[in-house]
Amino acid sequence: MAYEVPRAVVDAFYQAYAARDVDRIAKYLADDVAWTISGPVDYLRFCGTHRGKAAVLDLIKRQVPEVLRVFSFVPEAILVDGDQAAMLSRQSSRRAVDRRVISYRVANFMRFRDGKVFENLSLLDSFDAVEQVLGHPLAAHDGQMAGQGNLVAV
Repeated sequence: MAYEVPRAVVDAFYQAYAARDVDRIAKYLADDVAWTISGPVDYLRFCGTHRGKAAVLDLIKRQVPEVLRVFSFVPEAILVDGDQAAMLSRQSSRRAVDRRVISYRVANFMRFRDGKVFENLSLLDSFDAVEQVLGHPLAAHDGQMAGQGNLVAV
């Protein structure tokens, strides 16, 4: 029979993650965890794949706060199915360089083994986040600014 992660484990992990409590988070990470944040590395340098418990804890404790200091993490939906959990959340952060507040959505897709996360894929609403980090709208491919009523194909 396949592993089924208890909902209580998923909720406890997300509570620790929302609080950015690395000691509590560590208890829910497999030693061989692979943690991927899909986003524009040029603007959010913590994006990419981080392998191993120590690397993921460093990501949460040091790398992300060097760019963005998360102060609000509000889950909008959490789904648990078998060994997998998915969450859509709204995060609010302050840019480390100027303390300007940005707010963006994140989808997390995780797999658990024996009560621990061994795989995570985080998808940021990176277009919105990067515009907020830069402080201005991004230009569309033809040089026009993306704005109200304009569609942008990526």
